[in-house]
Amino acid sequence: MFQIDDKIISRAVFETYFECDLSQCKGNCCVEGESGAPLEEDELPVLEAVYPLVEPYLTEQGKAVIKKHGKWIIDSDGDFVTPLINGRECAYYYRENGITYCAIEKAYFEKKIDFRKPVSCHLFPIRIKEYSDFTAVNYEEVKICASACRLGEQKKMPVFRFLKEPLIRKFGENFYVQLETLYAEYPDFRKS
Repeated sequence: MFQIDDKIISRAVFETYFECDLSQCKGNCCVEGESGAPLEEDELPVLEAVYPLVEPYLTEQGKAVIKKHGKWIIDSDGDFVTPLINGRECAYYYRENGITYCAIEKAYFEKKIDFRKPVSCHLFPIRIKEYSDFTAVNYEEVKICASACRLGEQKKMPVFRFLKEPLIRKFGENFYVQLETLYAEYPDFRKS
């Protein structure tokens, strides 16, 4: 474990190679899981505001679930999350050519909104957990990302570098620079 300010970072953030491989995983991170995508409290009013511009990209099932349950819900752990369709797909998903994508992100890329997607989705498979005295930054190993680990291994892409943009979005440029400094200082992070 390493510490930058009040962030505790697991070694796996440096040691794990990772690069999304949508041709293999088909975007199943929007489908698999026990709950919807985690949301930060300040993202709730953003979801409310951007929804009219995101709605055209949603499936009919997604629209129906959001109409019934709301644009976000509180899960069994008391966390804010996106609603799910039949306990499975995120209500904000859509499919194109057999691959699952985020409708929020589609609206962002088409310059309809300036919110890319929930930061938890942008950071996946890095997970953030807030505690009273510190913030934990961990890599979450999931079976659906096995192809991403293989591709990352081929390219020698550490997960923190693959997720540079969302890490900067969440914690700022200085935090990311310090991650790079730690990576450079500990050659044992780099696998052969």
